[in-house]
Amino acid sequence: MKSLALTLRRHPEWMVAAVLVVAVLTIGLINPVFWQPANIFSLLRASVITGILALAVLLVMLSGGIDVSFPAFAIAAMYLTVKAMIAWGFDGVLLPFAMATAIGIGLGLVNAVFVHHLRMIPLIVTLGTGTAVRGFILGVVGTSQINIDQMPPLLIDFARQDLFTVTQGDGSAAGLSAMVLVYAVIALGVHLMLRHTMMGRSIYALGGGEEAARRVGFNTRRTTFFIYGLAGALAGFAGLLHGAMIWTANPRDMVGLELDVIAAVVLGGASIFGGRGSVIGTMLGVLTLVVITNSLIILGVDTTWQRVVVGLIVIAATAVTAWRDRKRIA
Repeated sequence: MKSLALTLRRHPEWMVAAVLVVAVLTIGLINPVFWQPANIFSLLRASVITGILALAVLLVMLSGGIDVSFPAFAIAAMYLTVKAMIAWGFDGVLLPFAMATAIGIGLGLVNAVFVHHLRMIPLIVTLGTGTAVRGFILGVVGTSQINIDQMPPLLIDFARQDLFTVTQGDGSAAGLSAMVLVYAVIALGVHLMLRHTMMGRSIYALGGGEEAARRVGFNTRRTTFFIYGLAGALAGFAGLLHGAMIWTANPRDMVGLELDVIAAVVLGGASIFGGRGSVIGTMLGVLTLVVITNSLIILGVDTTWQRVVVGLIVIAATAVTAWRDRKRIA
């Protein structure tokens, strides 16, 4: 029993996977509709944007900070890119995503300047920059929603692609979105960077303590700028992908998404104190949160109570990680 507890502390992904399996089996028994291919594919599709944003938050959290600016950065990158495409009469895929990613990088580097050079608390910095960016978009760029008839067609066609389709029992077709593969490739890239590069090691080291990381030879300035730059890039990319997947560009979108994403990252085993967490755990945390939210919808639970559940998940997951870290120190 003691060895099992030790294993779970060292590899929290196993605990998250167990919770996910129990949740899936329980929901499937209560409502067999859960097992329909259309619902399973919908769950995976719903994990894409939250998952990419969760990877951005994971990077910041590993370094010992918390980022709440990513929804605003994502919306800014999406709205500015689509606006530019419409104004220039341009329709494409690669260039718009490059533009949205570049916007995200620029905004992320602004966070890095405040965090590293001015020694400000990441939570306060990202709260301020996120509010300022969203205010700029609404106050200067515009508040009107860009609907499907105005959206660039190639962008929508890209996000509508399916990896494959299956025929359900009632004769209807259900397809697995190809954006799931995009998410998987991004997650693999972040995983390889964190586990097999010096930059990845420096991110974990920074989360363990900036002074300690500096003493062992890591360039904390470069690491900080890399973290917030990459987090911004992921937010910008996810923002445009989100607009393409829902066929609209709404500057008021993603309000309140911070809680869901942070909940997924913490649920996946990342420590709020920094230095601990993994891509696999984060992906499992995202899927678990999506499954729980989906089950509440299937069971007819009111939206207000869904937020209560997510809030409780944040508290419980944070308590578990804090207990785990205290045990590790002891």
